[in-house]
Amino acid sequence: MTKKINVFILTMINIATILSIRNWPISAQYGFSSIIFLLLALFFFFIPAAMVSAELATGWPQKGGVFVWVKEALGHRFGFLAVWLLWLENVVWYPTILSFIAATIAYIINPALNGNKWYTFLVVITVFWLITFVNLKGVQVFGWISSISAIFGTLIPGTLIICLGFAWYALGYPSNITFSLEALKPNLNHFSDLAFLAGVILSFGGIEMSAVHAKDVENPQRNYSRAILYSASIIIVLTILGTLAISVIIPKDDINLISGSIEAIYSFFKQFGLEKFIPLIALLILIGPLGGVSSWAAGPCRGLLAAAEKGDFPPFMRKINKHDMPVNVMLIQAVIVTLLSFAFIFMPNVSSSFWMITVLSVQLYTVMYVLMFISGIVLRYKRKDVQRHYKVPFGNIGMWIISCMGILGCLFTFVIGFVPPSPVDTGRLLFFELFIVLGLIIFCSTPLIIFQLRHLWNDK
Repeated sequence: MTKKINVFILTMINIATILSIRNWPISAQYGFSSIIFLLLALFFFFIPAAMVSAELATGWPQKGGVFVWVKEALGHRFGFLAVWLLWLENVVWYPTILSFIAATIAYIINPALNGNKWYTFLVVITVFWLITFVNLKGVQVFGWISSISAIFGTLIPGTLIICLGFAWYALGYPSNITFSLEALKPNLNHFSDLAFLAGVILSFGGIEMSAVHAKDVENPQRNYSRAILYSASIIIVLTILGTLAISVIIPKDDINLISGSIEAIYSFFKQFGLEKFIPLIALLILIGPLGGVSSWAAGPCRGLLAAAEKGDFPPFMRKINKHDMPVNVMLIQAVIVTLLSFAFIFMPNVSSSFWMITVLSVQLYTVMYVLMFISGIVLRYKRKDVQRHYKVPFGNIGMWIISCMGILGCLFTFVIGFVPPSPVDTGRLLFFELFIVLGLIIFCSTPLIIFQLRHLWNDK
């Protein structure tokens, strides 16, 4: 019998999944005005996603998450498309977060390895395969891994960064941002100044992921919404404070998108001759993304399994082990991540490839979220008989307002993703645009083709 997840573990899974110190340098590119962008992401994405997914998850707590919700609202084809996009955007995203893990490990063993292509490649594939085999042990195992990583790998080092930022400012060291109403106003001289907003939106993504575990939660009708409330509050507060701390310590032009967080700690410790403690702090920071990858590597695969069990994939994709984990889906995922990781060897610029892959992940993710928000509205009318422990307030009008806010946020993010940020050298604009456009066409059309061919294995 599968052990149940309590509110604490589910809250920690959400924090480990969403709250990432790695994302703070992206927001820090905006300095003090990052508060405005974070609040925009909060009100036009994070809050709507949390509220709508909480209602859908407590109304349909069975295995499958977004697949079940969209399928109930828009039909089987769109449900399959939604869960495919949720799974695939993570597969595309894994190499970026794993490269951050590789860079952090380098601070522990040998900083000279940071940026080495073969080192990064080997660490990425080794770590992901290890995580895959651990996750095959079941939901309770990676639930506790997420709890430990959220506390020791995100909350503790995140709080340290925030405290160092306050200390840096209080001790009179030069601040790289100005705390004033004028500085709070975003600099929008060029449309490209908004480009990093795509990364800010992505940093809040994932609140719906824990819904695939809803059937494993103790009393999901009550505890799921409580876990959402607790985790959302912690994530919002720490993200704003952590972003400002990095902005204070590191000049804007020197903020590295991959290693900016650890560099902020390094700058502070170096100022006081405490460099010997850097490996210890790097070790703590390393635990955080490991837990995040652990949560993501398992969650969307279980959603994809629900689609496979409905006949959307060949029978071998439906295989589960004694821990109720989708063995073949997770192994195929690990193989794809390995193939994608070869990009670190063949691409000359890690930062540019990092941003291009990030944008493609965001684009795929926003399409899935639009389907989810539309489903929230449709199910208020189509399945109004279904009891939801948590409901978006103010009736159907409230659902329309919240969902439309989320849809507007997603559409804006989708459009801005086609504009490369000026501080990042992405090479020729034509290549950047073709990479995004072709990626979207290929990855969005593939599930529709698979769905059209499903009769080949279901008629046997």
